[in-house]
Amino acid sequence: MKFIKPKFWETKNFISLILYPLSIITHLVNITKTFSTKKKFKIKTICIGNIYIGGTGKTSLAIEINELLRKKFKTVFIKKNYKNQSDEINLLNNKGKIISSNTRENALSAAVKKKYQLAILDDGLQQKNIDYDLKIVCFNSKYALGNEYMLPAGPLREDLSVLKNYDLVFLNGEKKNKKLLSKLKSINQNLKIFEGKYKPLNLKKLNLRKKYLMFCGIGNPHEFEQTLINYKFKINKKIIFPDHYKLTNTDLKKLKNDAKKDNLTLITTEKDFFRLNKTQRKNIKFLKIKLEIKEKNKLVGTLISKL
Repeated sequence: MKFIKPKFWETKNFISLILYPLSIITHLVNITKTFSTKKKFKIKTICIGNIYIGGTGKTSLAIEINELLRKKFKTVFIKKNYKNQSDEINLLNNKGKIISSNTRENALSAAVKKKYQLAILDDGLQQKNIDYDLKIVCFNSKYALGNEYMLPAGPLREDLSVLKNYDLVFLNGEKKNKKLLSKLKSINQNLKIFEGKYKPLNLKKLNLRKKYLMFCGIGNPHEFEQTLINYKFKINKKIIFPDHYKLTNTDLKKLKNDAKKDNLTLITTEKDFFRLNKTQRKNIKFLKIKLEIKEKNKLVGTLISKL
């Protein structure tokens, strides 16, 4: 989905209230999905998704969980093949084995045939006809729940009551949000909640004395900007594109001309970088990050106990 989050999703306001009746339709559609017959596959499954649409760190978490479990299981990433999400497929392919198909069912069937032991699904919580062994929902700790309305009046894909059906929650981001933590616990006291922060891996390859033009097309561009600022990057200019936006040669030419005119260095996310072809990547730097998980050993124990 190519979009930039509208401001009215952040608070309950006139626009969100007008759209609220349409959110009821979203809720009814979600209810009908729960009556689907669930299919169980002969492979352990962890589904990592979100309720708040876009920019919650689910791909980063999928990569980290793969790192934590691949010595114990023969793991594979599962990613539904959306045309506009080739960046995430390329990124996952760079971190481990991946099977991508037009349906998650086909991808899981292929994983079973190839004798993988654990499938880690990046996205898919809203697909109710698959019986996942473990369901993890991610939130960004800064943006939390927005106005708490469902699409299109707010940023939520599902009603918060579905948290009763999920196993783990991850709060990812720089900001610790006690209010969000309390809200989630009030919905499901048994939820196991973990936290993650983004840590750069290639700082030594980047010159912090330079001035930068930041650009990206991700679900949460402000988190990327905050990470750069926290690590003392000098951001003189920023250009934000819609989530999963594929830059044209015209876009890149303008970016590079703007950077050259003001003597700036272009920097973007690893995900955006992998969206470019090798020719387009010339003179563009990217920040390689990992999600640093708090209480990592506790998480591993929790995951294994549920598989």
